[in-house]
Amino acid sequence: MSVEQQLTAPDSGRRPPPGEAPAGSPAPAASAVSETLEDYTLRFAPRSYRRWTPMVVATTALGGIAYLADFSIGAGIGLTHGTGNALAAIAVAAVVIFVTGFPLAYYAARYNIDLDLITRGSGFGYYGSVLTSVIFASFTFIFFALEGSIMAQGLKLGFGLPLWLGYAVSTLMVIPLVIYGMKALSKLQVWTTPVWLLLMVGPLVYLVATEPGTVQTFLSYPGSQGGGGVNAASVLLGAGVCLSLIAQIGEQVDYLRFMPPRTDRNRRAWWTAVVLAGPGWVVLGALKQAVGVFLAVYILAEVGPAAATEPIQQFTGAFAAMMPSWLVVPLAVILVVISQIKINVTNAYSGSLAWTNSFTRVTKRYPGRMVFVLANLGFSLALMEADMFRVLNNILGFYANCAIAWIVTVATDIIVNKYLLKLSPHAPEFRRGMLHAVNPVGVVAFVAASGLSIAMYFDALGDTLQPYSPVAAAVIAFVVTPLMALLTKGRFSLRRTSDGIEAPLLDPDGNPSAATFPCHVCRQDFERPDLAACHSHDAMVCSLCLSTDRTGVHLLPAEPA
Repeated sequence: MSVEQQLTAPDSGRRPPPGEAPAGSPAPAASAVSETLEDYTLRFAPRSYRRWTPMVVATTALGGIAYLADFSIGAGIGLTHGTGNALAAIAVAAVVIFVTGFPLAYYAARYNIDLDLITRGSGFGYYGSVLTSVIFASFTFIFFALEGSIMAQGLKLGFGLPLWLGYAVSTLMVIPLVIYGMKALSKLQVWTTPVWLLLMVGPLVYLVATEPGTVQTFLSYPGSQGGGGVNAASVLLGAGVCLSLIAQIGEQVDYLRFMPPRTDRNRRAWWTAVVLAGPGWVVLGALKQAVGVFLAVYILAEVGPAAATEPIQQFTGAFAAMMPSWLVVPLAVILVVISQIKINVTNAYSGSLAWTNSFTRVTKRYPGRMVFVLANLGFSLALMEADMFRVLNNILGFYANCAIAWIVTVATDIIVNKYLLKLSPHAPEFRRGMLHAVNPVGVVAFVAASGLSIAMYFDALGDTLQPYSPVAAAVIAFVVTPLMALLTKGRFSLRRTSDGIEAPLLDPDGNPSAATFPCHVCRQDFERPDLAACHSHDAMVCSLCLSTDRTGVHLLPAEPA
């Protein structure tokens, strides 16, 4: 039987046991039956799978920000522009990231979908968000390469391992951990967080307590290009580098989609987890960047400006001030290894989701998430072997323009277009057939914001405007998104207003309904938000079978304009 015939085969009525692929089911659906391996890639995360408490989800999500790149980013900005400009840049970026990250975190936790699915229904359309999925996937392998490079530096210092071999080790060791998705990652992050916090915070507290003069030295450091004080150009250039991390909210969202339903009983814990693990990640990130400046200034005279930006050198210098020399390098290496494992399992996991989302929508084939785990790791290893660490700030400064344009566009669509202008529905839509292929509201805003800001970054509009490219990306996205919604009167938000199923999408508490219904194509039961009606067969079809339907036979017709 061909795939097309399988996709249109009627329901036989048989229900397979949990975890068993139904006989005769189409290959795309069969490959996604195992929730252990696929972790609800491409789709709504059902209530039956979301068994964790809010605090476990939050701890798991925050474990992913254990990366050491923040120390290197902060150090690079501080050594170049001075402490005053660096701290101001870090603060500006943190405010922007927090404000734009909040609505995305709320939508993920409330409606249990990842950032790509949120983007589809927040101004981009079903195929329009493929572009942003690729951008997010590139974020994950760029930062995997960055963190892998830091780990390789630690392995070289601790064990004499050549960098090229350290790159390979840091890449291969995450594969067993990332295969099993949320179940394995939640355990890893919860158990390693206390050790990581102790090794991270201990040296800083010791240095400030025993050598208070280091604080004044840190605050007065002028930088190689600081200009003798705080100035707008230096602050914005530094903020542009920090804002490259704005897409980190996508990785937070990949965990927050597993939040339990919000109820009167868990309301306080639910909101605390969403704020802390959603936009709140940037508070810890900003503190790490500031500490990176502090440690770089502290070790600068001993190791020089090039090595001072390397986290392994920073913590080796800090540990050397508080413990015997024989213990310094082992502890520094342990800190680096724990940090890199915690973040790079997240990078590999989130990147695999983003690549799978893009590939399946474009080709209507579902090869499985593990294919893209390996592909993402391959891209990362290539970047590491190319020594991307040496041009870190240039890469991040360029990437920031695309990331800012995307996140600000989606956040603006949610806050302004959905809630203030009421030009699109509050509840996000992600199912094929319910959305237009492309929504010009988000696509035009994103292309305009990223295109003009990148032109500014590369001096196409003059040297004077170059430092302001991240500001331009944010402002253009913020202005053009509601403007396009007003011009189009919101008519591209939905292809249909009804999915043809009478049962409500939400329960009385406003959470996605847990009622289950069978998909007549793959013959599995799915919760209500993951289904749409199939008029061709007078039945229901799940979102993944809709995504892999190459004939369009299961799609609902568009409603008349």
